[in-house]
Amino acid sequence: MTISSYSERPASKLAKVDDEADALSVPWSRPRPKRSGVSARVVSAVTILVVLAAWALSARLQLVSPVFLPSPVAVWSKFIVVARDGFVDATLAQHIAASLGRVFAALIAALVVGVPIGLAIGISTVGRGIFDPLLEFLRPIPPLAYLPLVIIWFGIGEPSKILVIAIAMLAPVALSTASGVRGVSQERINAARSLGATSMQLVRHVILPSALPSILTGLRIALGAGWSTLVAAELVAATRGLGFMIQSAAQFLVTDVVVMGILVIAVIAFGLEFVIRRIERGLVPWAGRE
Repeated sequence: MTISSYSERPASKLAKVDDEADALSVPWSRPRPKRSGVSARVVSAVTILVVLAAWALSARLQLVSPVFLPSPVAVWSKFIVVARDGFVDATLAQHIAASLGRVFAALIAALVVGVPIGLAIGISTVGRGIFDPLLEFLRPIPPLAYLPLVIIWFGIGEPSKILVIAIAMLAPVALSTASGVRGVSQERINAARSLGATSMQLVRHVILPSALPSILTGLRIALGAGWSTLVAAELVAATRGLGFMIQSAAQFLVTDVVVMGILVIAVIAFGLEFVIRRIERGLVPWAGRE
């Protein structure tokens, strides 16, 4: 094709060719195809409704004794009564506040200790040799195993309860941080060093921001571990808390309070998970897109 013949081509055809070339050279300029099918939220909502319907049907037909499986209506009625009148000398709001205070105090302690340990494991060979065996030793031990030892060492006050929850949260935070540090791009580190960054600047401006998605993932896992440990921690001379409420109700076969307490913990944990996911989208919008 000569230059003159190329210049004589209609403008519409040239524009069409240019658009096709741009679409081929820039993948993200292509229009995204619309996803067909049912969304995950719809499936989740249907699943929850099916479970509630099966629960209500089994209670209606009395397939299981109400002593062991109360109906959803009975659980909801008990929720209103406990929220208004309280249970074991405390209202539901006071039980929730006590449990949230212990969980968040333990979470802060786990972050303060676990993030530096994870950095040491990911950056230093010596740090990996010191802390990695300790974490691998501590991680599979259930909280009820070291709970008596914590009581002997620290007594039956609030510090022992917070410590038990914090120990359960420590390993997920530290190991997720270490995984994020080891996954930092070596090109970024070399680029920062070529610009004269010191070791502290490297950690602060390159390693920590790159490892932040993994740290937030470890935070979510740690919260789940903390809530699962809460009931065990509140076995120790507690007077308030969701775990204490559940244990007290279980001793007297008040099953509707037990189920209600479990559902309250699940709703709170779901809410915290939702908040952390929103924070993760705001702080690290690039996560998973590199």
